[in-house]
Amino acid sequence: MSEAKPRIVAVDYGKARVGLAVSDPLRWFAQPLGTYSPNEALQRLQQFCAERDVATILIGWPLTLDGEEGLATERVQSYIDRIHKAVPGIAVLKQDERYSSQRAKEAIRAAGARRKARRDKARVDAAAASIILQEYLNEQK
Repeated sequence: MSEAKPRIVAVDYGKARVGLAVSDPLRWFAQPLGTYSPNEALQRLQQFCAERDVATILIGWPLTLDGEEGLATERVQSYIDRIHKAVPGIAVLKQDERYSSQRAKEAIRAAGARRKARRDKARVDAAAASIILQEYLNEQK
């Protein structure tokens, strides 16, 4: 039987909303924590990291379709700086997030959600954070 490990929290940053997701203690599965304003997400991260054993914060890195950095990565880097101040001592890793929102919409549709639920941007952002994290967990296996 596997032993519990410190959790990984994923962040899908957006100017209006930030999706959060967390790994299970065995790091097999990602599950959404919710969607918050950028400031609320930092507070939620602080609270979650204080209550649970968290090893890493994984943040979606919005490369262009060509794999280049741009204005979006500059915004995310600024948010990473805020994360470091909010939860010092926890590693922050970047994970390519290209197409994560599209895959989140597809996953919500495949789960049988109605059209209105598939258009719920907050639900999509939390699902995108889960997809970013799940891909990372799969790569680590």
